Amino acid sequence: MTLPRIGFGLPAFGPEASPDALLTIATSTERLGFHAVSLSERLLLPATPDWTNDFGLPEYPLYDTLETLTWVAAKTERIKLVTGILQSLLQPPVVLARRLATLDHLSGGRLGVGIGQGWMPQEYAVAGVPMSRRGSGFEEHLAAMRACWGPDPVEFDGPRYPIARARIGPKPINGLLPVYVGGLAPQAVERAARLGDGFITALRDWDTCVAEVKGYRNAGGRGPVVLRGNPSLTDDRSPTTVVAAMTAMLVSARESGVDELHFDLTLAGFPIAEQVTIMTALAETIGD
Repeated sequence: MTLPRIGFGLPAFGPEASPDALLTIATSTERLGFHAVSLSERLLLPATPDWTNDFGLPEYPLYDTLETLTWVAAKTERIKLVTGILQSLLQPPVVLARRLATLDHLSGGRLGVGIGQGWMPQEYAVAGVPMSRRGSGFEEHLAAMRACWGPDPVEFDGPRYPIARARIGPKPINGLLPVYVGGLAPQAVERAARLGDGFITALRDWDTCVAEVKGYRNAGGRGPVVLRGNPSLTDDRSPTTVVAAMTAMLVSARESGVDELHFDLTLAGFPIAEQVTIMTALAETIGD
């Protein structure tokens, strides 16, 4: 069985986050022949008394996604760079479209754009965007960005994001940017099939993953499915045990219809040096 393409989350948070740590994981990903690196987005974590981090979010601070991927792009040559995922509504579509197209140029066309609506009211509040903008507003936002990536002159007649006739650039280096639409709810999965060039999601459990992939395909989605997650680990966190769990997860992912699987070893609690050891052992295992 052919395994999914493999990516790794960048260590952009936690006590070891640093430019050197980012480059260690990115260059190891490239050197070992893996497919991609990715980084999610988080503007903040609330510090109010009523907040509980029940979602397994990385602790703040988290480096900015696009600046981090730009840094990595400058130090690598082959690996894909994936935003997994950007909360696109928190930036004006013209601004975000230009930032993404610029990174696409600087990386030589290696960018894959994962976007979603986000769910945290506090992030919408600090961005000055109403949460009611989600849904149809998200769809219009994506359409406005694609208009910016299209031929000049750009013109977009949307009620929320109108763009008067203008020249807007840069344009994606290959004429388009693949957009993977993310989400967990059935409505979001249907939206990904209808609007996206692929579907990106986070692993909760395999039954849910299978249902999401099936929902995406049944709704007409034909693009790649990108999954971000880590295997369940026991107290034995030796490289041999961890790699065995990762390999089993790759097999399950392929059986579930997943095309690309990204592991976030920082979120799993591994120091940078141990991450490189695990990545090396995985490359040796699946290369046999």
